[in-house]
Amino acid sequence: MSVDNSLPRILIVEDSRPLSVFYQSVIAKNFKVEVMQTYTGKEALTTLNEFPPDIVFLDLKLPDMTGMDILRVINQKHHDVITIVMTANGSVNYAVEAMRLGAYDFLEKPIDANRLCTTLKNAIEKLELNVYFTSINSNSKAVGDFIGKSPAMQEIYNKIRRIGNSKASVFITGESGTGKEVTALTLHNLNTERTGKFVAINCAAIPKELMESEIFGHVKGAFTGATSDRQGAVSQAHGGTLFLDELCEMDLDLQSKFLRFLQSSKFQKVGSSRVEEVDVRIICATNKNPMEEVKAGRFREDLFYRLFVIPIHLPPLRERDKDAVLIAQKFLERFAREEKKHFKYIAPDAQEFLLHYHWPGNVRQLQNVIQRAIVLYDDEVLSRIMLPKEDELNGYEELDLVKKPQNQEMQTTKVALAAGFTHELSIDSLAAKGLFTPSKPNEIVPLSEIEKHYILAAIAVFEGSVVAAAKALDVNSSTLYRKLDKWQKDGSVIRKIGYEFSAKL
Repeated sequence: MSVDNSLPRILIVEDSRPLSVFYQSVIAKNFKVEVMQTYTGKEALTTLNEFPPDIVFLDLKLPDMTGMDILRVINQKHHDVITIVMTANGSVNYAVEAMRLGAYDFLEKPIDANRLCTTLKNAIEKLELNVYFTSINSNSKAVGDFIGKSPAMQEIYNKIRRIGNSKASVFITGESGTGKEVTALTLHNLNTERTGKFVAINCAAIPKELMESEIFGHVKGAFTGATSDRQGAVSQAHGGTLFLDELCEMDLDLQSKFLRFLQSSKFQKVGSSRVEEVDVRIICATNKNPMEEVKAGRFREDLFYRLFVIPIHLPPLRERDKDAVLIAQKFLERFAREEKKHFKYIAPDAQEFLLHYHWPGNVRQLQNVIQRAIVLYDDEVLSRIMLPKEDELNGYEELDLVKKPQNQEMQTTKVALAAGFTHELSIDSLAAKGLFTPSKPNEIVPLSEIEKHYILAAIAVFEGSVVAAAKALDVNSSTLYRKLDKWQKDGSVIRKIGYEFSAKL
């Protein structure tokens, strides 16, 4: 058997030769891939070992064994293979079991050519995502507790490595939840020349009356409640790192005292006349624009330039390419262990949502969403239905943030959504009713019907890809999935399950 290693490798396991030929011809016509064909389970297992494919189309009924047997072997020995099962049983029960065994998607026979192409297109995108996650060389590995391999984060990792052993002050900026404290702790841990502790203070969480004492310490009797001497953060961090989070919240009077400390490394505890000296590295962070704070008079300009020696700006999660899925997978594994749950994988529909939601709370918000799902559910696969709706994430609904699916089989079919839909209004009928230019009262169509028609037409234009349609419509894909689910439930849209397949042979 001759194969081209430069192309994605597709294996079709189908005992019906006419069907196998049809699948092969459709794939070859629409994709630049290498296609292999086997007709028995034994041949399939041999091919898996000798010419490992990237994607497998697997018939569940074979003459010598079941497709489930082969799927179990793939799940145990060929973890990188993307499997799409094909069944003619007319029930999603087999598909549900296949998904639990690690199948990426399923096709119900008879299989329409467009449906086949849509599924393969999604699988190839998944393959590219897998390659993205595994093809990073040793020079671009994450540092510290960071998770992510996007180009934006590679720049951050390289910069952190270069400045790890420096004593220079570092000023970290970025939105809330982007990992500013993780960055500071990583810099501290990389500094092999300093043996002191890492001490962190959140300037926004401590009342301004107590902040000076928190930073510099106090002596007994310095103020009401000071019943004993207390070491401040600068003393605790001697020989190590002092991290000041949300620095722009520091009171202006204290900013002046802190500037004098930075210039001399000397300070006095509150209520003491004795001058002390320490050796600390200062790392600070803010989720605000520090220059705007300076212009507004809320932050001292001289302090800003004293601290702004090495700037690091952390990108928001929405600008980190495919990192959201990789981070979510790590959280999935971590919380599954902690909660003693069985989760192992993230379903394609959930991955699409993770990649296209804008994550205003960044990594911290993503962590909370995954943890919530792990606590509320238990399965091997995390599906989209287990994650909150987008408007719930945006804070529009306060109660019942995650609704448990009532029909697990129906929700599993959503993994293979976007095959095609139909409803009572065709393009011609809408045009006849004056969709675009009504001139009479009876030609006016309800806005809900226009929206429904337009969304379904957009999905059809992109050959069933909800994600591509959502991009063209400038909405989140989760919004379209939610609408499709609603229309499906109220019966105004039904998913096509019967295709005229035999006529195409």
